[in-house]
Amino acid sequence: MTTRFTRTFGVAHPIVQAGMSWASSNPALPAAVSNAGGLGVLAAGPMFVEDFRKALRTLKAATDKPFAVNVPLYRPQADEILDIVIEEEAPILIASQGGPKKYLGRFQTAGIKCIHVVASETHALKALEAGIDAIVAVGGEAGGHPPPEQVSTLVLVRAIAKAAPEAILIAGGGVADGAGIVAMLALGADAVQLGTRYLATKEATVHEAYKQKVLAAGIADTALVGAGMSPIRMVCNDFSARFLEAEAAGSDIEARRAIFAASSLKLAALDGDVANGKIEAGQSAGLIDDLPGAEDLTLRLIAEYRSTLARLAGLDIALESRLERSLQGVL
Repeated sequence: MTTRFTRTFGVAHPIVQAGMSWASSNPALPAAVSNAGGLGVLAAGPMFVEDFRKALRTLKAATDKPFAVNVPLYRPQADEILDIVIEEEAPILIASQGGPKKYLGRFQTAGIKCIHVVASETHALKALEAGIDAIVAVGGEAGGHPPPEQVSTLVLVRAIAKAAPEAILIAGGGVADGAGIVAMLALGADAVQLGTRYLATKEATVHEAYKQKVLAAGIADTALVGAGMSPIRMVCNDFSARFLEAEAAGSDIEARRAIFAASSLKLAALDGDVANGKIEAGQSAGLIDDLPGAEDLTLRLIAEYRSTLARLAGLDIALESRLERSLQGVL
């Protein structure tokens, strides 16, 4: 499974485990993914500074394969977290929710490869112009913070691939199996990021009730909540119903902000309140029906990828045969 992404970042397979607050804010999940040949990602988002340093050191000891650290640039003490990434010599930074000019120069000087998360074609081109090593393009199907315009991954990835064919492009949103990986690579991506699928693993450190809500969800059981603020895609629950009802009733922005602020990801992920917390997950939750170990899942994704390619090769052979018969008929 060699692509420009695997060659540049030194991993065996074009599979990236998304950096997910709480779910991958621990060394066990990214270590398992990296050891299986994907790119594991430690999520710094909700971590205290010194807890992050300890987790990063534990991750470094747990794998000799490449891994990444995800840092949301808006979080408090983001600069201190970025300093630790450099001090501890993490090989790859994945930054999100901010511009790359904030960090890119000093990370390039330190020899750390930088990937930036974007949710639009415009932001993708700006990040590439700044000199980023690769981008993650997140489409409307994704959990957490998808693009407000809700452009699908199918369309967004293809648009960026056409606009910047020389860029290393990682596709995120709507993928939960090997067939999805093949589809994204066919669109022009060099790798695929999977979040919800890795959230539903044994190593993900979210409450068991959270995982069970993801397993129970169908493909239509998520909603985009928080339009006009910082919208999230999440599994539908009592909180999302309250917010969407207020939105439909024409409540003013301050009333909706109060409802939105009364809930949090922590409430669902750490405390297990899946009625009132923000159960961030993508539409691919409807494709997930088990909770494997992360290493087993990564190996399964690779096997599914290969079986999908074999199926497509069979279609090619059948098409060639039909074309030959048609040409013989003409001749």
